[in-house]
Amino acid sequence: MDLGGWLFDAQLTIAGHPILWREIVGNLFGLASAVGGMRRQVWAWPVGIVGNVLLFTVFLGGVFDTPQAKDLYGQAGRQVFFVAVAVYGWVRWRQTRKESGGKGPAVVPRWAGRTGRIQLAVAAVVGTVVCALVFAELGSYGPWADAWIFVGSLLASYGMARGWTEFWLIWIAVDAVGVPLLLQAGYYPSAVLYLVYAGVVAYGFTVWLRAQRIERAQQVTAGAGAGTIGSS
Repeated sequence: MDLGGWLFDAQLTIAGHPILWREIVGNLFGLASAVGGMRRQVWAWPVGIVGNVLLFTVFLGGVFDTPQAKDLYGQAGRQVFFVAVAVYGWVRWRQTRKESGGKGPAVVPRWAGRTGRIQLAVAAVVGTVVCALVFAELGSYGPWADAWIFVGSLLASYGMARGWTEFWLIWIAVDAVGVPLLLQAGYYPSAVLYLVYAGVVAYGFTVWLRAQRIERAQQVTAGAGAGTIGSS
């Protein structure tokens, strides 16, 4: 076996269960991307893309003949869409950073607002129902849970690219469904990393809330200063 083939198929055994190294590495890249997103760093997007590529091959267990041998089409499919959303977020954050002269954050957190929340809710319900029906026809393992993870992940990534603070809450809902599904399907490293994500996401939500309050206070101060100058 050549080096590339060995790296692709390399495994370790934990508690009697064979685990692919690329599942572990892919999830670690995903975790690094989440931390970068929390810190509003542009590098979060390309790092996440690397993890997406690795995990795409992991969740097609039946296709690639992995130890789990189960195809989670929602989990695999979302990696493809993640890449597309990541490119969008990468470009958007780079542009914002460029406009600030490279000194400010890559995104300014804000609430999605009433219209944005309605859009997210409708997309979540309709997208989950449609995807669940499609995944069931394809023979995906746990089609309804898989569908929500797929749709919720895309909405969360899109919200992150737009700078909507609600995206952290969507991630929490995804993790709540993802952990049981992955444990049942035998993807143990991914399930464990989802638990870690949940902690990072909860903390990230508080970080973005704090940043949002600071930005608002600075805008109020700047507006008051401009008004004082204008009246003098």
